[in-house]
Amino acid sequence: MTLAFAAPDIDYARLSPMLIVLGAAVIAVLVEAFAPAAHRYRIQLSLALTGLTAALIALGVLAGTYTSDGATTTMSGAVVVDGPAVFTQGVIVLVSIGAVAVMGERRLDRVWAPVEVQTAAGERISAGGGGPVDDADLPADAFAPSGATVPGSPDELIAGRAGAITTEVYPLGLLAVGGMVLFGASGDLLTMFIALEVLSLPLYLLCGLARRRRLLSQEASLKYFLLGAFASAFFLFGSSFAYGATGSLDLTSIGADLAGDGDRTLALLALALIVVGLLFKVGAVPFGSWVPDVYQGAPTPVTALMASATKVAAFGALLRVLHVGFPALEDTWRPALWTVAIATMVVATLMAVTQTDIKRMLAYSSVSHVGFALVGAITLTAEGVGMTLFYVAAYAASAFGAFALLSVVRDAAGREATDLAAWAGLGRRRPLVGAMMSLLLLSFAGIPLTGGFVAKFAVFSAAGGDGAWALVVVGVLASAVAAYFYIRVIVAMFFADPPHDAPVIVTPSALTSVPIALSAAVTLALGLFPQPLLDLAEGAASFLT
Repeated sequence: MTLAFAAPDIDYARLSPMLIVLGAAVIAVLVEAFAPAAHRYRIQLSLALTGLTAALIALGVLAGTYTSDGATTTMSGAVVVDGPAVFTQGVIVLVSIGAVAVMGERRLDRVWAPVEVQTAAGERISAGGGGPVDDADLPADAFAPSGATVPGSPDELIAGRAGAITTEVYPLGLLAVGGMVLFGASGDLLTMFIALEVLSLPLYLLCGLARRRRLLSQEASLKYFLLGAFASAFFLFGSSFAYGATGSLDLTSIGADLAGDGDRTLALLALALIVVGLLFKVGAVPFGSWVPDVYQGAPTPVTALMASATKVAAFGALLRVLHVGFPALEDTWRPALWTVAIATMVVATLMAVTQTDIKRMLAYSSVSHVGFALVGAITLTAEGVGMTLFYVAAYAASAFGAFALLSVVRDAAGREATDLAAWAGLGRRRPLVGAMMSLLLLSFAGIPLTGGFVAKFAVFSAAGGDGAWALVVVGVLASAVAAYFYIRVIVAMFFADPPHDAPVIVTPSALTSVPIALSAAVTLALGLFPQPLLDLAEGAASFLT
């Protein structure tokens, strides 16, 4: 007896964006292994930016084909190329280009004369410059000179004095982005789980590589890893229940099977466990308790990537699970997600009000915006899906810029000055920095003429049209309260006197300044001329519903 084997149909053209990103990641690993240390930084940065730009061009070509040919599947249905997939991939790659550029920022605070230090082995070695041996003598980039050294050890000091660069961040970042672009395009639960792990594992490592506050960074990495492992286990366990209930892991097949009559007990368990895993990744209450600690402890370029690209990818996957795999269980999951959305908006907003650290406040703000996006995701209409896609795109642009701006404000020791008191008078001393941060904060608050206002109005309109007026009321009230802590930062920047130890505003290179400026420009443009992106999001959503 012979068994017939059907080879999977692989459409490489449709897969080209993610293949380019993952291919660049593999090449970056080889560069890390074989290229001379003195040349790795330039090679890795150029490779990462070139690979992501090529993927963006491929997505532009792909966008023109799916609109004419319709949604397609490849790899035996494991990957779906449709409107939401291409839309989310485009947003992810765009903000990832900015994040990688900010990762490449290199600034030296000063030049030193030789100094002798003792290694862990007891040797005394001349390493770099003299003067006081403190944090201010280290380069001002975001990543530790050597991720494998003990924080504060002589070996770490030697690596810093020698100008060592942690170039491993580029292949790790590319692998994470590759997982993100696959996550929202997964056609079955197994592929989605693989994408979840591919995007998560590099981020666990990246979170622990901060140059400053190393112990806090490593604590954030460990928390993210442990809680992420639990969330992955929930997702995988739920996938097994889905297979037991329907005999398939394909989301389209699951949705068709559940549309008929039959016992849905296993399907309900599957949905609950899968959604818990996805809600952890988007950072919804009560599954987002990790967000403030991880965002605060991670290197700021990594935080910017997680707050923008990771959320877009996670919402792409969540929309696909709810609207393709389990729409037949709408009567069950909608009340539960109503509760999650309300709790996320209320709890995160109230917690953000109490924060005096701007980075931590923005982390809680990120959680609250998950609640606003869920308002649109819960509606089973093309308009609701489209407005959710628009919301996460607008938020990603603003969130990336806001977190990236934190990296240019530093205290006397070279650390990022994220305390609210340190930002007093900053807008008067550096009007451009203050103006851009104010624009981004006003967008978070949902003030008119910003992308945030249009995004909130869009998801609230979609929810109201679907009868979810309770969510709309809670969302409007939460937005009103949230405006307080955003405007508090603006008032401090422009109307308060600077402290005696006012932070230094460093002048970044084009690698940082251009992405920040583009983020602010996109936020303003989406407030003034939102219709093109709204039309694109609505057109993309029609393929999913």
